[in-house]
Amino acid sequence: MFIFELIKTLIIGVIQGITEWLPISSTGHMILFNAAWPLDVPTDFWEMFSVVIQLGSIMAVAVLYFSKLNPFSPSKTAAQKKSTWTLWGKVLVGSIPAAVAGLLINDWLEALLYGDDAGLAVKTSGGLVIACALIVYGVAFILIEKFKKSDDRFLTTDDISWGTALGIGAFQMLALIPGTSRSGSTILGSRLLGVSRVAAAEFSFFLAIPVMAGASLLKVAKFLLDGISMNAELWAILALGCLVSFLVSLAAIRFLTDFLKKHTFIPFGVYRIVLGAGVVIWMMCR
Repeated sequence: MFIFELIKTLIIGVIQGITEWLPISSTGHMILFNAAWPLDVPTDFWEMFSVVIQLGSIMAVAVLYFSKLNPFSPSKTAAQKKSTWTLWGKVLVGSIPAAVAGLLINDWLEALLYGDDAGLAVKTSGGLVIACALIVYGVAFILIEKFKKSDDRFLTTDDISWGTALGIGAFQMLALIPGTSRSGSTILGSRLLGVSRVAAAEFSFFLAIPVMAGASLLKVAKFLLDGISMNAELWAILALGCLVSFLVSLAAIRFLTDFLKKHTFIPFGVYRIVLGAGVVIWMMCR
């Protein structure tokens, strides 16, 4: 029944909205959920949907940080507008490595890990990659928080240098491996490069805008160029997924920024390790 597909879509929207911003891997969670309880849609649609649903999450960033990211705001001084344009420049520079890597190897990597049913069926190799990435990154978060000295050089996103932005972008390339987490990769890179926790999270939010918007547009273009049509039910699934991911992302972003003002990333590291171990056990029992 279609109602069950809408329920699955709602759950996927919640997963996307939470895990896109918390450093725990949205792609990994969505792949695992769809492997356990598949959305009954054509493979081509799922491949497009699982990317385009991120547009809802991007809109949440645009809404929450509209004032900070708007270089045309009449309330800003000339210096503040220049600073906003500079921030956008750093975001675009930081997006270059992932954009290039995505165009060159993303399709090859998906075929390697998931075969012809990318995103629908987790091969043994793909599941192990997700599990290992979850655990390795979880350990990395714990080690960084335990042993990194409090010598952050960049306390706000405006402080981040051009070279550091490019370095963070290089870490973002690792997000092509499912289970690593785009936000997890950029936050880890930011922390290693001397960015404060809150600034690392916020810059990760901003980096998502060009990267995820570009990936979504490419998927939609490929979907349309292949001549694939969508009926009313598929449009409803796409709209619901984007709406839910938008609403949940609003709460997730607020939660993370407030959480990091008083806490470290260690709880997310522990969660990743537990989930990774759970994935290994689940695959052994299948």
